[in-house]
Amino acid sequence: MTEHREQYKPEQEEGFDIKKLLYKVLGRWYWFILSVLIAYTVSWLINRYTVPQYSVNASLIINEEKKSTAELLVSVLDRYSPRKNIENEIAILKSYTMAAKTLKQLDFDISYYVVGRIRESLMYPNSPFLVIPDSSVVAYGTRVDVTFLPDNQCQIAIGENIKETIQVGEKFKYPSFPFTIVLNKNANYDELIGKKFFFIINNFNSLVNRYRGKVTLTSNDKRGTVLTLTISGENSQKEVDYVNTLMDVYIQNGLEEKNRTSANAIQFIDEQLGFVTDSLKRTEDVMQNFRTSNKSFNFSQEGNIVLDRLTTMQSEKSEVKRQLDYYEYLRNYIADEIDLNKTVAPSVIGIGDPVLNSLVNELTALSTEKMLLSHSSSSEKNPVIKNMNIQITSILTSLRENLKQLIASTNIALKDVDDRIKQVERELLKLPVTERQLLNIQREYNMNNEIYNFLLKKRADAAISKASNVADNKVLDYAVVQNAVKIAPKTKNNRMIAIALGLLIPLALIFIMDFFNQTVTDLQEIKSSTTIPVVGMIGHNNEESEVPVAENPASPLSESFRALRTNLHYILRDKPGKIINVTSTVSGEGKTFISVNLAAMIAHSGKKVLLMGLDLRKPKISRIFNVDNQEGISTYLIGDSKYDDIIRLTNINNLYIATSGPVPPNPAELIETDEMRKLLEIAGAEFDFVIIDTPPVAVVVDSLLLAQYADVNIFVVRQHLSSKDSLLLANDLQQRPEIKGLSLVVNDVSHNSAYGFGKYRYSYNYGYGYNYGGYAGYYSEYMKEDQPKKPRKRFFSKKNS
Repeated sequence: MTEHREQYKPEQEEGFDIKKLLYKVLGRWYWFILSVLIAYTVSWLINRYTVPQYSVNASLIINEEKKSTAELLVSVLDRYSPRKNIENEIAILKSYTMAAKTLKQLDFDISYYVVGRIRESLMYPNSPFLVIPDSSVVAYGTRVDVTFLPDNQCQIAIGENIKETIQVGEKFKYPSFPFTIVLNKNANYDELIGKKFFFIINNFNSLVNRYRGKVTLTSNDKRGTVLTLTISGENSQKEVDYVNTLMDVYIQNGLEEKNRTSANAIQFIDEQLGFVTDSLKRTEDVMQNFRTSNKSFNFSQEGNIVLDRLTTMQSEKSEVKRQLDYYEYLRNYIADEIDLNKTVAPSVIGIGDPVLNSLVNELTALSTEKMLLSHSSSSEKNPVIKNMNIQITSILTSLRENLKQLIASTNIALKDVDDRIKQVERELLKLPVTERQLLNIQREYNMNNEIYNFLLKKRADAAISKASNVADNKVLDYAVVQNAVKIAPKTKNNRMIAIALGLLIPLALIFIMDFFNQTVTDLQEIKSSTTIPVVGMIGHNNEESEVPVAENPASPLSESFRALRTNLHYILRDKPGKIINVTSTVSGEGKTFISVNLAAMIAHSGKKVLLMGLDLRKPKISRIFNVDNQEGISTYLIGDSKYDDIIRLTNINNLYIATSGPVPPNPAELIETDEMRKLLEIAGAEFDFVIIDTPPVAVVVDSLLLAQYADVNIFVVRQHLSSKDSLLLANDLQQRPEIKGLSLVVNDVSHNSAYGFGKYRYSYNYGYGYNYGGYAGYYSEYMKEDQPKKPRKRFFSKKNS
């Protein structure tokens, strides 16, 4: 009755095994040490050779402009009220105009560097030499190397092709790059000899764009008016000078913009005074000539009354006419929408209309801010500029509508004054002609004199206002070199990152290798994949001998073979025969090594053992025992040799061998013959144990043909080499009824790392109707000749007949 064997189903993998991970990590401890050393070395090189970067901070207080009661009222009604906007001030500080004005006050045109053994360092503010470029310099950004030589000479090098030695102070006459090098007054020439320097002449536009991009501005909170300016670079003093100068330029610019209204008013008044002064002088001359000619100096009582009335009305008309002239000037000025920031405020000429004053002040403030923000190539795309354009357009619309109404109402008032003046002028007809003429001259003189005095007073008011103006903003803290913070390289952080990466990289590699590993690595993995008993765990052979149990019987490796021998005794205690078949999945897993040393260990116990080399395609037994392979099992099976001729005694007591013999063309057919069966029967009767070394079961069918004669079939699995698919193959072999006593032996076990990783990955083809992981093409690999081995100790002698 055929024995039924249930197909084995692999157990489901359990959760994360921390102990297994720990063993894997400990098994690769040197990886971590090497990785940390490499990473730490890299961090040291970065810290050593990276040019340091320093960050400095300064702060500004942005104050809101103070408004009059009328302006505050208009601000409430008008959503475009003129107010300081913190975002606008940030944009102004980062504008091209501010950066350009700042750099014009600093000596940043040329950058000087000294070449050290490790890195190149920027020399600022003091350089031992100065470069005076010619006005025709065009080679901006070109590196010019300077090496000082004895006898007051220096070598100039530009690139690889231009090298010239000149006297210090002599003009370097390269066509597109003329300049002169002079020593700094504090420099010691002897200390410069042999040292290497270089300089770069900076393009001003590129320098402006670089520095305006370097400054970072942040406010203390959403509603705060304190701005923090941060800038970083390799020379802290240079960054301190820039950011401090930038704040001074910004404050001065704000004050200049604040004085612009007064300056515009003074200019406007001066123009008006020029006209009035001429009129006043002419009228005064006319009146003086008239009095002299007519000998008339005084008016009659009636004339004085009429003159007073006309003078009052004329003053009123002058005031209305002055307002109308301003309205017309303002309407014509804003029509072109050019230089709106230069608009003269109505209050300058005494117009107190709150709405008009507010609109003009708004227009001037927004136009000024827009001018400051409009000096970059991206101004049209700037959302702040776009918002300002919308506000200015809205103000201009409101202003035009307001001026239209004011001009209309002022014309009505002017007509009313003219009508009243005409009524009074009728009374002049009652006066004598001479007095009437003098009265008209006096009236014109009084009007011009009143206008002149009014303008003088307004000019004085504007001058006082300009002189008393103070900046709205002020510096809270200047940047100082002592407070500079080193931001790169971050030495401690780099070291910590290096250590972390040094530990994480090998750990990640271990995880990746484990994830993609397809080889058998540990006993637990074997137990979870098969129910075939493991009868032996053989350690790694550190000796040159391929029969270490014979040369060193007290070694741990020999002890593992003793354990295997003991386990096999228990398995075979009820068996009538003692034939042991040893095979594996593929070549290289150690089946021959196991066969030879197991046979030697059983022989040491006093049992008579025959080791048969039935790997007819790739004989190894003869090489291990260093015997002639001209006669062997293959010659016996074809009838060319007798039984006694192929059995040989080794110098290991009780151990006999039967070598494979010459490689036949048909090994499988020979093994299937009755002669093979008879040979095993004879050997089984004569010897206590017969151990058969067979070919890999996944490569050729020979081992399966011999398995039916064996009482125990040992399937060898090699740690870190055997594919996990080999366990699936062993499970299928377990289901075959002709294969008895199937057991596993794990070879080359690394005892110092029970949970080691596999170093190699193979894929093989299992024949005889099975396919596990694809072992295609392995037959050719199996048939390759072994690499030459060192001569081995002779372990045999011919058996006596």
